[in-house]
Amino acid sequence: MPGPRSGPPGRTAVGYRAYRAYLVAVPAGALVGLVGGAFRRCLEGAGELRGRLLETADALGGAGRLLIPVALAAAGAAVACAIARRVPTAAGSGIQHVEAVWREEAGPGPRSLWLLPAKFLGGLIAIGSGLVLGREGPIVHMGASIGSGAGRLTRLEADDARQLHTALSGAGLATAFTAPLGGLLFVCEEVTRTVRPRMVLLTLIGTASALACSRFLVGDAPVFPVAPMPLPPVWTLPLFLLFGAVAGLLGAAYAGLVVGTLSVCDRLTRVPPVARAAAIGAVVGLLMAYDPLLAGGGDPLSEALLAGGTPAAAVLAGCFAVRFVAGPLSYAAATPGGLFAPLLALGALWGTFAHAVTAPLLPPGAAGPGAFAAVGMAALFAGVVRAPFTGVVLVLEMTGATPLVLPLLVACFAATLAADAVESEPVYDGLRRRMLERP
Repeated sequence: MPGPRSGPPGRTAVGYRAYRAYLVAVPAGALVGLVGGAFRRCLEGAGELRGRLLETADALGGAGRLLIPVALAAAGAAVACAIARRVPTAAGSGIQHVEAVWREEAGPGPRSLWLLPAKFLGGLIAIGSGLVLGREGPIVHMGASIGSGAGRLTRLEADDARQLHTALSGAGLATAFTAPLGGLLFVCEEVTRTVRPRMVLLTLIGTASALACSRFLVGDAPVFPVAPMPLPPVWTLPLFLLFGAVAGLLGAAYAGLVVGTLSVCDRLTRVPPVARAAAIGAVVGLLMAYDPLLAGGGDPLSEALLAGGTPAAAVLAGCFAVRFVAGPLSYAAATPGGLFAPLLALGALWGTFAHAVTAPLLPPGAAGPGAFAAVGMAALFAGVVRAPFTGVVLVLEMTGATPLVLPLLVACFAATLAADAVESEPVYDGLRRRMLERP
């Protein structure tokens, strides 16, 4: 008598392998949430400490008002650079390394276990001392490192470990901005540039687990909660189209400046990297002494502009110009730190400036400065990173401003098209190419 029919050969093994990866993603994602949440909490504490030191410097007056911020940023940049030099790939955002691992152009590295403390401590010191860098780069890279480490520890197959590495980078971004859908879109649109059901499921599981744990440390409220905004009139959409196109050109210039500044620093071979980082930190310290909003990741600035703050157009233009240069300069210090958060602040400045210039020409009922700031955040992000849907969803999740969906889509479409039209290379493509070309 024939025995029971069996399924296709290898089907049980394949199913078991798939479930193993999903099961590993749960505790690994939880660890990403705890590490990322702790990093955010530590950065909040470092920001408060920096604020108290600047208040003390102001109270001292004289030379102390200048020397304390300069010494703080210079020392922080030097120490963070020294930490990053101990671990390959620890400097910078790390997102380019995550993309290279996914494309099998690079591996996690023989010292990937040391990446976690190097990114955490180095990023905390660099961003906490006032450099114009974002928290998301270190958290994304730490998330990816946790994913690859979990894959090796549980002896997943190489392809599964690589997918877990990528999926948990999205969980890291979600933790950095409390944006679960943004983390998923980041993986699909920016890292893998494809939608694979297995990758989507791994990212969803890892992200859900990460946010469930990070909420105990940082809560689950939007990063930039804004007052309810009215739906912008349909006739404003052409205005947002033009606004987005200009943002795309600005984004293309910014992406080129990031890579170009790194290339210039590479040619300064006679200056030790740590000394170079200290000099960059001193410049940022001078800006911080003049106005603390000119330095740092930019969250307080973004929050103020989204709330409808309307400084004079000349003030906005000056702040935009300074931070436009300070961001790439800070990134060239070769410390751990990301690009997203400063980009969002820069976009908010651009949006508020555009509103200040055009407001006298607009009829009553047009969008307010907060709406322009939110759309500017996503549009400039799209122009630099060339991931428009990620930019739209990130801003929506960070602000809760759902009435701005149409202006966001229109502006990000125009920004991406404009940046492509001038043949600008997306910033992480340029950074990845540069990373792979270096010895």
